[in-house]
Amino acid sequence: MKKSNRKAAPAPTTLALVSLGCAKNAVDLQVMAGNLLKEENCVLSADPNRADVVIVNTCAFIASAREEAEAEIRRAVQLKAKGDYGRVVVTGCYPKRYPKAAAKFPGVDIWQGVPEEWIEPKMPELRFTGKAFAYLKIAEGCAHRCSYCAIPAIRGKYRSRPLDSILREAKALLKSGCRELNIVAQDPMLYGIDFGKKAGDGLVELLWELDKLRGRFWVRVLYTYPSEITGAFIDWMNSAKHAVRYMDIPLQHTVPEVLAAMNRRRAIDMSLAAAELMRELVPGVTLRTTIMTGFPGETKARFDRMISDLRRMQFDHLGAFAYSPEKGTKGAALKGRPSRKVAEEREREVMKTAEAIWKARAQRLLGKTFPALVVAPGVARMESQAPDVDGVTFFEGDAEVGSFVDLRLDAVEGFDFAATLT
Repeated sequence: MKKSNRKAAPAPTTLALVSLGCAKNAVDLQVMAGNLLKEENCVLSADPNRADVVIVNTCAFIASAREEAEAEIRRAVQLKAKGDYGRVVVTGCYPKRYPKAAAKFPGVDIWQGVPEEWIEPKMPELRFTGKAFAYLKIAEGCAHRCSYCAIPAIRGKYRSRPLDSILREAKALLKSGCRELNIVAQDPMLYGIDFGKKAGDGLVELLWELDKLRGRFWVRVLYTYPSEITGAFIDWMNSAKHAVRYMDIPLQHTVPEVLAAMNRRRAIDMSLAAAELMRELVPGVTLRTTIMTGFPGETKARFDRMISDLRRMQFDHLGAFAYSPEKGTKGAALKGRPSRKVAEEREREVMKTAEAIWKARAQRLLGKTFPALVVAPGVARMESQAPDVDGVTFFEGDAEVGSFVDLRLDAVEGFDFAATLT
């Protein structure tokens, strides 16, 4: 018997993935790793703690994010030293912001920041979210210059993704069974400004193109800068068959003096009126916001005024975080900053206010029936529940992941609901 001269195919390279930070960061890692799986001889490791290569995709937005990134990098290096990882690759915002910090982590093989150009995902793409929903990233970078934020220095100027690229990915996602497209960018409302569009116009054009796609699915826009909400966007939300009536409006604060110090002067008037106005213009809309505590100039009186504003506005979902002075930002040099202890105490007070508002609003929903998307066995989300940041709705019974069901809300459990299939 003749021996074959053909060489055996090389064993595939196993990948382990660590995703830190926001949904936009997770999309970057999905594309990077997904393309490796398509183009190279790579497979995902069955054990995330053992692989030929581990990719740690990092965040560096605030101090807690940097601490988390550093801890994960050290962990990966330690596992490499034990022989569990072959190579350690660190990517994302941390190496972009601190290109010389690689010296702190001997054992890291590749230290690279965020990509300068848009990388087209290979279809069908890797997806961390599962079958039912996906994040659809439409732009990179930021055009705002908020005095507290380091994102423009890390991610660069605002760069819109080509429309045909977005639509191509959206069609592929829907074909794969995805039933919710969550539009993400640092500011989706600015989509197309680098193509010569006015703020809001480019996004609305994109949203109407998505609305032409066939089938039952949701389109949810995450992050709507207060002063950029246009009449055309409101019209889309009220009349498009796929539009989710949900607005994530990041106020950061409500007191004009603090907003001015944040370099968010254009948002002052809208920040004070957003909740009431959006409920009037979009009946049934769900509203979320995020508040920052402890920014320079936030006196006790100004903080109390903000709490009063939040109680009046009655946001359905409300998040908060304590200000972290970031090196290289204008905010870090401002005087009058409350202590870290005070900022964290105020953060907790905002969240106590949020919980009280939530409990009262949630009780009024009990006994009512709403459509929901099944995202895992026995777990669904209504239009009023955005992925990862809001609660979920638990139910008993059989329903396929990726299907729409009608749920009657029976009880409130923390920030979640318990419901019955109808």
